[in-house]
Amino acid sequence: MVERIEKELKLSPDVKRAFLDINRKDFVPNGFGHIAYELDALPIKERQWISSPLTVAKMTHYLEVIGVDKVLEIGCGSGYQSAILSKLCRRVFTIERIDTLLKEAKYRFRKNRLNNIFTRFDDGLRGWREFAPYDRILFSASIKEIPETIFQQLKEGGILLAPIQLENGQILKKFYKIDNEIKVQELEPCLFVPILNGRVK
Repeated sequence: MVERIEKELKLSPDVKRAFLDINRKDFVPNGFGHIAYELDALPIKERQWISSPLTVAKMTHYLEVIGVDKVLEIGCGSGYQSAILSKLCRRVFTIERIDTLLKEAKYRFRKNRLNNIFTRFDDGLRGWREFAPYDRILFSASIKEIPETIFQQLKEGGILLAPIQLENGQILKKFYKIDNEIKVQELEPCLFVPILNGRVK
């Protein structure tokens, strides 16, 4: 899997080690283990998806997370992206609005002894103010516009990465907080499930 990722994206040694340390098979639903290492997105519960390994690698690469203190992920899903990030930074704070998904992700974190991941069942569009500001913020679902409350939780000098929904597709954008202003860089087209409001028990 890692060799196929590297045909598309050269991984840093630390990121490559993270992908080798985390067994993707642990994060896909039962019945999909035989294709866990293919470069495909896979369906999970509640009509959600686990991103392809290549997409997770790109998100990790663009987020520039190696050695940072705190990362906030909005949209935990299966937990695979959080697991990769946990190998590269000190603490990962991840929010999921669907309780059944979060419970499964928490089980996977415990199974893999990923003790630096902290979870919250909530509407991710509110963020997680108690532990702000964050060095990095990652949206794992597409959104039309980043709420101001989320930018407020980004540390000065920090990076926010998000798939932005356009009229005719999606584009991955990288936001920088510099002198308390937001600068933006467009990266590449992408495809993510849309972010939704509220919580689902």
